[in-house]
Amino acid sequence: MKKYLILMAVMASVLSYAQDYTFKVLANKGSNEVKTSGGWQSVKTGISLKQGDELKISENAYLGLVHVTGKPLELKQAGSYKVSDLAKNVNGGSSVLNKYTDFILSSNSAEAKKNRLSATGAVHRGLESIKIQLPENQHASVFSNTVIINWDAKSSVPYVLKFKNMFDDELLKTETPETPFKLDLTDPKFAGESAILVEVTSKTDLKTKSEAHLIKRMSNSEREKISKSLAETPELTEEVAFNKYLLAAFYEQNKLLIDAIAAYEQAIQLAPDVPTFKESYEEFLLRNKLREPK
Repeated sequence: MKKYLILMAVMASVLSYAQDYTFKVLANKGSNEVKTSGGWQSVKTGISLKQGDELKISENAYLGLVHVTGKPLELKQAGSYKVSDLAKNVNGGSSVLNKYTDFILSSNSAEAKKNRLSATGAVHRGLESIKIQLPENQHASVFSNTVIINWDAKSSVPYVLKFKNMFDDELLKTETPETPFKLDLTDPKFAGESAILVEVTSKTDLKTKSEAHLIKRMSNSEREKISKSLAETPELTEEVAFNKYLLAAFYEQNKLLIDAIAAYEQAIQLAPDVPTFKESYEEFLLRNKLREPK
């Protein structure tokens, strides 16, 4: 009985330590400050906010927070906020979301960047002069109907994009003056196609082109699995920049890199002046070898 009581005390202590915060800061813009027991200090991405802390949000600033329960919260209005008051206004939230919070913080930590820099580097796909920022075939599955296609190119615009099926039949050919290109998989041209190949070529120099990259629709069973996971975290489907940022982490952890790209692009589009989203997107591309280091 005594051993059991000691074990329960230890478990309670560990749980209390693990949840010894009210919010975590995942996105930050501006000269924001937090008042703790040690006085005022600058807010930094990755820090934890406790119940007794106080925030001071500057003009034109931004904070993206995640509550201990998993509820995301954006702060854009300048002013002072008590963390305890912010917590009172948090309704619900999914604790499942916390694992994506931890994934974001660990993936963008100084240690993670150091490990990436010491790794072998980007994947070199032959000698193509246009490099499409899409993953290798084993990670070519896509859950949503929107695919964002970016590329690094040394040639001048315009570009020609060709989409073919696995029988080399041309489904769509289009010209664009710039990157990125948004592909809508609900387009009737792609109806009934489970796999699509995309290639980018310079219109002025046909020798300047990319390799063909695969975009693969998920099977019904795979879609059902992802849909079930998303249903556990309904906040991720909201049209809010910070939520899209969290959605990108969800997709990356599920090896859906094409969907993660679209989520990052949406987050940046909704909040173009928040550097956290752009910096994290860049790190995502580099660690998944979708872009070569400059």
